[in-house]
Amino acid sequence: MGSELHVADTQPPVPPAAAPADHSRYVQRIRRRYAAELALLPPGQPDAATITALVRRLQAEGRALPSALRVARQLVMERLVVLDVEQQAPLEVVTHTMTWLAEATLEIALAEARAEIDAKHGAPRDAQGQVIDFWIIGMGKLGARELNVSSDIDLIYVYEDDGETDGPLKITAHEYFAQVAKRLYALIGDTTDDGFVFRVDLALRPNGNSGPPVVSLGMLEEYFLVQGREWERFAWLKSRVVAPAASVASGRPLPLRSLVTAFVYRRYLDYGIFEGLRQLHRKIREEAQRRAAGRPERANDVKLSRGGIREIEFIVQLLLVVRGGQFPEIRTRSTLKSLQKVAARGLMTPATADRLAEAYVFLRRVEHRIQYLDDQQTHLLPTQDGDLAWIAQSMGLAACTPDACQLLDRLLEIRELVATEFDALLHDGQPPGPTAKGGCRNCGAPLPLDSDALLERLPPALAERVRHWVQQPRVQALRDEGRLRLGKLVQRAAAGVADGLCTQEAALRFIDWLEPLLRRDSYLALLAERPEVMKRLLRLLGLARWPMQYLMRHPGVIDELADPRLMHERFDRHAYIDELEERHTAWVRAGEADEESLLDTLRHAHHAEVFRTLVRDVEELITVEQVADDLSALADATLECTLRWAWPRLRQHHRAVPQFAVIAYGKLGGKELGYGSDLDVVFLYDDADETDEYKAQEVYAHFVRKVITWLTLRTGAGELFDIDTALRPNGNSGLLVTSINAFERYQQGRGGNTAWTWEHQAVTRARFCAGSAALGGRFEAVRRHVLSAGRDLDALKREVMDMREKVRAARPVKAELFDVKHSPGGMMDAEFAVQYLVLAHAAQHPALLDNVGNIALLQRAEGLGLLPAGAGQAAADAYRELRRAQHRARLDEQPTQVPPEQMAAERDAVLAVWHAVFG
Repeated sequence: MGSELHVADTQPPVPPAAAPADHSRYVQRIRRRYAAELALLPPGQPDAATITALVRRLQAEGRALPSALRVARQLVMERLVVLDVEQQAPLEVVTHTMTWLAEATLEIALAEARAEIDAKHGAPRDAQGQVIDFWIIGMGKLGARELNVSSDIDLIYVYEDDGETDGPLKITAHEYFAQVAKRLYALIGDTTDDGFVFRVDLALRPNGNSGPPVVSLGMLEEYFLVQGREWERFAWLKSRVVAPAASVASGRPLPLRSLVTAFVYRRYLDYGIFEGLRQLHRKIREEAQRRAAGRPERANDVKLSRGGIREIEFIVQLLLVVRGGQFPEIRTRSTLKSLQKVAARGLMTPATADRLAEAYVFLRRVEHRIQYLDDQQTHLLPTQDGDLAWIAQSMGLAACTPDACQLLDRLLEIRELVATEFDALLHDGQPPGPTAKGGCRNCGAPLPLDSDALLERLPPALAERVRHWVQQPRVQALRDEGRLRLGKLVQRAAAGVADGLCTQEAALRFIDWLEPLLRRDSYLALLAERPEVMKRLLRLLGLARWPMQYLMRHPGVIDELADPRLMHERFDRHAYIDELEERHTAWVRAGEADEESLLDTLRHAHHAEVFRTLVRDVEELITVEQVADDLSALADATLECTLRWAWPRLRQHHRAVPQFAVIAYGKLGGKELGYGSDLDVVFLYDDADETDEYKAQEVYAHFVRKVITWLTLRTGAGELFDIDTALRPNGNSGLLVTSINAFERYQQGRGGNTAWTWEHQAVTRARFCAGSAALGGRFEAVRRHVLSAGRDLDALKREVMDMREKVRAARPVKAELFDVKHSPGGMMDAEFAVQYLVLAHAAQHPALLDNVGNIALLQRAEGLGLLPAGAGQAAADAYRELRRAQHRARLDEQPTQVPPEQMAAERDAVLAVWHAVFG
């Protein structure tokens, strides 16, 4: 029950404490009253098994269960003060032990309560005659295994199904479990001569204190759907079934977990939650200020005051609720683990996460020492000098003097750090107040979109666009808060123009981009909450036209603009795959690894990476070649993950790992992929150990169809790729997947079915890109063998030139314009010349066999003497410029046909190579 999680020790080294445990008045009372029983607890940190055995030992020595439970609690508490204060045990020793104490005592009490009610009424059974299960849900710190030493325990009681008992005095299941809950409170929460075990708080249950003490799973589901409030999502974030342990082990509460997960996490970036957290936090601060009014000593509340424990917890919970729906790998109940996970995901810098973790540990250790003094549920620093000195000494700090107090100085420093980070998150780096609400310096008071006063503030062109927009039914149907939010965003766009942060064209494109998103509150909320993201978005829209089209198709990627890594990193294939595998594992762990989730996961991840590359591209941080390299590597990695995830979900799969490979042709094969390019691919398999070759062919054919569906299906998250398999053996009339042996025979011309020359041209830029590396190696051997085969050079020249003419005829260009790709002297001429050089001379010059791209192959051909001196390099430079011109034109949605004189030098360089090769 308590075996998991050992949080990395984030505490700074502390010298041995000189403070004795018996300064605690609570410890003194325990040692006076239970001196004889203290020896019953074995040395070291108590765990759940030790605590259970202690309770049973106390019962065996004559104590009734309520007394045994309470005395066990006193003995464990005394031990914790010694471990913490005198031996400097890490924080998790204290919090885990308190959690195990709650779990062990609740387990014992639940068994006792059910046995007592069973004796009167029998066991509760559902319509099928099965005994109905009952779950004690630990909320908050108990659910997160972070319980503090004098904490109450927030519980919710849920029973599995409706029914009635099977005894002579029948009652409904609801009545039965209500009696169980009442008995549980008496066993755990009542105060007797031996104290209490835990204060029990049921206020977080559905409908709070006005709701029934127990609810069925069906009642809970209906409550979540109809009445569940935003702040309750934060409460349920840390929920966990803590008893009975046998039920947890059996998996019976899994439907409850699915229900809670769907309530807490949304399948989108949930920025709409910010306002709900603001309201909750505002209430907590107001309550803390009310309690401290006229009593300055109450301002030193390490939990609820500004910069206290609660604000660290809110930071973590906010990031998890906003992002956890799409990124299940960051979900966790532990505050310290959460900080590690959000930093790993790039949602917080590692340095900030480390500082907040250190702050959390320090504040929690201080909180425990406050509570050790008198076993009171308080978070206020004591005012007595002796108590303050004891706390300071136990933390390795000097005792306070009239001139200095290290403890208070350290608390002040930590609370300022926490408050700063909290305000930065909740107000996007702006101090809370009017500027944060408005989101920009030049906006003035927020105005609704349909306000005449708003139109008067806007530049004329922007005002005209908005005036037309406001008249549309979709805008008029918006609620008041929706029109106000849109008004804020338009004001920010206008302020961006006024401040010189973006052009008016960018602001107009922003309005066009917003229009189809009127029903997508999550994206509008993101921009409203993150003004810095909106500034970057406006700049991006001003740099080129095509980004707006991409953002219209995939608006969720704007969240990437908040990632500080965006401008400083390149695509990393291994990190991308590792992150997706971690996400896949998290979906499996959460019981949500259905195909819909996995398809959406692939799409979200791919779109985000394309967008990152796009931003770096338009900001001119990477070259055209680097863009193509990164997009090609991204496609490879996405294909790899698709194969890994789709194979186990193929009903006919006959082995753990498929002997299967994806071969890239065309732009993907040459690592020249652009935005939105099709993927030209061929699928190969090799199942030599499968005795029935027809079975293998059938299985892999099913697999290919599944893979193509995964890659091309349009889901709510969009699409991935268009797939073209026309380059497979025998083209569209051939099989979708080919064995490596059949592929080899086809390419090498053995038998009656052989490849055409144009297919060998395509092979010059083919490469293995995903799947079995061993099979990829076999393909590369076939490729090299095919390309280095002897050929009739005159016949080869005629066939290559004929194919070039066919392509040119299919892509006519106006005589007065130069098409950077298709015109004579364009990119296509360079590519055909390279293909001929490889097919004609690779047998004598193996350096031409490498799939290194057209630029490098032109340079190698010149170096080998196959091109005139300087011609290969000039054509390589020209090809690079032609690609750049094509790329920039497409980014800004401009034609790729230009006046001939604009690229005359590049055209002539390519034509020189063409004539050198073909005459």
